[in-house]
Amino acid sequence: LSRFHSVHRSLQFMRNIHIRGSFMWINAYDLLTFQTMVNYTGINNTSFQIGYADRILIRRFPMTSMTIAQLQTHVFPDKMKNIETLRPLIRKAKNSGADLVCLPEMFNCPYETPNFPVYAEKAGGPVWQALSDLAKEFGIYFSAGSVPECDQDGHVFNTAYVFDRRGKQIARHRKVHLFDIDVKGGQYFKESDTLTPGDSATVFDTEFGKIGLCICFDIRFPEIFRRMVLEGADIVLVPAAFNMTTGPAHWELTFRARALDNQIFVFGTSPARDLSASYQAFGHSIAVSPWGRVLNQMDEHEGMQITTIDLDEITSVREQLPLLKTRMENL
Repeated sequence: LSRFHSVHRSLQFMRNIHIRGSFMWINAYDLLTFQTMVNYTGINNTSFQIGYADRILIRRFPMTSMTIAQLQTHVFPDKMKNIETLRPLIRKAKNSGADLVCLPEMFNCPYETPNFPVYAEKAGGPVWQALSDLAKEFGIYFSAGSVPECDQDGHVFNTAYVFDRRGKQIARHRKVHLFDIDVKGGQYFKESDTLTPGDSATVFDTEFGKIGLCICFDIRFPEIFRRMVLEGADIVLVPAAFNMTTGPAHWELTFRARALDNQIFVFGTSPARDLSASYQAFGHSIAVSPWGRVLNQMDEHEGMQITTIDLDEITSVREQLPLLKTRMENL
């Protein structure tokens, strides 16, 4: 049983399966395909049949090691060209052992407020379908950055989708805190000119455990991070596009702070910097540990970084510094 999680995708080729030992009931699930009866033998040698079906849902041990690829991509004006450039990059990530691939904020739309309604599509549209197909083709979890999404009422959102290994959407986060800033002598931007805010925190299940999702400016609000962690998130993914005012000042500091405060892994994935763009992204896609240590960080150029994390580090850090369980909820 200890090796069960590593061979589960091979089980569909076996006609009779006997599992010896006791189950540990964890939050992770997987859907396995069988053609005949599955037997379970307990620790007291008591044998019984689990069931007879084409598909059986089995709870199993979550992985303790996870490999995450972050793609720091160039944003082209052609919406679908941004999709087309992904295939060789995802193939490279998959061949490098990636379980999860992450894209940047607004990876398929130049970051200007007039563009958001023009580029927006409903969920299930061509961009959504292309992203789903890529996840299924390569058998990866796919945190597909963020894209402009519109609803049936004409509202436009900055939306992040996540797809599982079969291409099924398992999460959607609409950016809650819109990027409305006016820094004296620096950056001015007002997302609310064309975007509508979301209204919820987002956490989703995987075989690795629960993962949280937010977008860029959301990271500046500790409450949404704590909400995700209290809902069980051990990792938070943040497609983000800090700029040349806020990036040098706050990028690394903010990601390290959220990871340290909540004792989680945090991954921030940025577009590459384009000096010809009206909005210039800082780049520097980053991975931070529950200890607040920078595990990986890129420069401003296009590229990919791959980080393998040990999820047991979360438990280790929380045992040494029991911040979450000793917090004063009554204050």
